[in-house]
Amino acid sequence: MGTPSPSGSDLDEAKAFLARHPDLQAIDIILTDYHGIGRGKTIRRHELEALYSTGRGMPASLFGQDVAGDDVEESGLILTDGGGDQVCWPIPGTLGLLPATGRGQVLVSMYHGDGTPLGVEPRHSLGRQVARARAAGFEPMGALELEFYLVDRERDASGRYQPARYALTGRRSLATNTMSVDELDEMSPLFDAIYAGAAELGVPLESLISEYAAGQYELTIRYRDLARATDDVIIAKRLIRATARRFGMEACFMAKPFGDRSGSGMHLHLSLAGKGGANLFADLPSGELSPLMLHAIGGIRATIADTMLVLAPFLNSWRRFASVVYSPVSDTWGVENRTVAVRVPSGSAKGRHFEHRVAGVDANPYLVAAVTLAGALDGIAQRRDPGPPAEGNSYAGARPVHLPRSWLDAIDCFAQSDFAKQALGAELHHSFAAIKRAEWLRLALEVSDAEWALYGFTV
Repeated sequence: MGTPSPSGSDLDEAKAFLARHPDLQAIDIILTDYHGIGRGKTIRRHELEALYSTGRGMPASLFGQDVAGDDVEESGLILTDGGGDQVCWPIPGTLGLLPATGRGQVLVSMYHGDGTPLGVEPRHSLGRQVARARAAGFEPMGALELEFYLVDRERDASGRYQPARYALTGRRSLATNTMSVDELDEMSPLFDAIYAGAAELGVPLESLISEYAAGQYELTIRYRDLARATDDVIIAKRLIRATARRFGMEACFMAKPFGDRSGSGMHLHLSLAGKGGANLFADLPSGELSPLMLHAIGGIRATIADTMLVLAPFLNSWRRFASVVYSPVSDTWGVENRTVAVRVPSGSAKGRHFEHRVAGVDANPYLVAAVTLAGALDGIAQRRDPGPPAEGNSYAGARPVHLPRSWLDAIDCFAQSDFAKQALGAELHHSFAAIKRAEWLRLALEVSDAEWALYGFTV
């Protein structure tokens, strides 16, 4: 018999998967780092059962790397344990076949040898907040929306990327085409393959729209328990990327790949369920919004400044806020108002929830969910008043002075935040801030072509 899995994975899941796919020869095992990037390895068919029975070693220093995969010594995670491996275990329910690659894949989570969760792993930070919610009698429920661009693999003659040609017709449109069903039809071979892959992987993809820019799309994912909802995002992004490559294009999850076009967000929908699954954010019999939900919103408003580095973790993330089209950088809230940071959508009173609209699609979904849930739980515990809802266009107002104005401001604010340290754990808080500061310095020393054009021979 193998060692019991601390992740709750079951060897029977692996055996059933192998039985369903007798010709499958390889499986990707994927550990998600701070940047939402999958790090891991490809194992052979005969190795899968061992992964489920004894785990698989990988170095914890993977969490001490920047987005390019380079070590950041200041993270405190590089060779501090001699570079030895910790143990990765499969995340239940994430084993599936990715048709585009012809390989299986499974998400894994990292633990110490004694079975305790590794403190610096993002998914474990979310797990601690979920456990906190459950101890208070709440079951966190959620879903995330993904906005992204499909672009041609090669740059054009001017050196720029362009929206991808449609998979069906080979035509390219540079028109905005917001919510065009004809555009979806022209890209349907790709999205049909994505939906087929999602069915194989157990990811409940739902609505698809063409978004507010040429080549930009949005996929929604079905509402379910928050931990699985964040796993869905990791799997969906890999599915979309892998499938797009097979169609000769690339999926881009930058927050602002084109300066003059719409940015890409990752909106988090969240509610809390009670015993029996009843939605505790449901409207009161009088028709008023739930006080519990309002306290949760109050807690999030009070902590947005501390969490901006999680919501907008890269230099490019902040370009999304330079244009305010559907990209709120504020602590406002409102009912059925897309210009606010925290929106309460219209719809069924029994299905009431809120939508956190600040995070970019480049953010790590585990960290976004962890700080959002932590802020909501703090607000409930402290009975925070969210204040009056915003009316009309909240973009028209000035950005609150207490919010970070730039990526560096966000790094400083996060590094000094007791809330962020408590929400994510001291180890992760320290290493994440150190890595982001190193990334900032790396780019601060890079002189861009735009700077040469503006200043090179004029000043």
